[in-house]
Amino acid sequence: MILSGKEIKKRIGKEIHIKPFNEKQLNPNSYNLRLHHELLVYENDILDMKQENKAKKITIPVEGLVLESNKLYLGRTIEYTKTDNCVPMLEGRSSIGRLGLFVHVTAGFGDVGFSGYWTLEMFCIQPIRIYSGIEICQVYYHTIAGEYVEYTSGKYQNNKGIQPSLLFKDFKKENG
Repeated sequence: MILSGKEIKKRIGKEIHIKPFNEKQLNPNSYNLRLHHELLVYENDILDMKQENKAKKITIPVEGLVLESNKLYLGRTIEYTKTDNCVPMLEGRSSIGRLGLFVHVTAGFGDVGFSGYWTLEMFCIQPIRIYSGIEICQVYYHTIAGEYVEYTSGKYQNNKGIQPSLLFKDFKKENG
């Protein structure tokens, strides 16, 4: 079951941690998260899954930043979240999607025990000006039934900022 906004609020500081928390960002069954002022873009046109892909940092100025179409931008939420005993899920906001900006292209499924900032995979179909601080996506929570193992991945857990793909580490584990 998906938690209602009232239930999310009840669980803040217990099973759900959102820092900073602002009740104005609470919805009937989700919580809006805001876009941080830093983005990452990959430096190469061709990315290799088996290699670490270098990325450079971009800062969104006060007057906004125009994103190019057909280019991947990695952003992050201002809010730090931690979840125990619930499964967090992330979706873009419909108002943002209706402008042709896809905020979380894939991997919106969180894990029980995730702790950190959400990295946002942003892609637009036509140029769009974005601003830091905008409520860009929403997190919602499912209850979980049965025994589970908490998320403890060394790749993305307890991150401090935007996380580019660390898939290359999986290939290194396979090869010993």
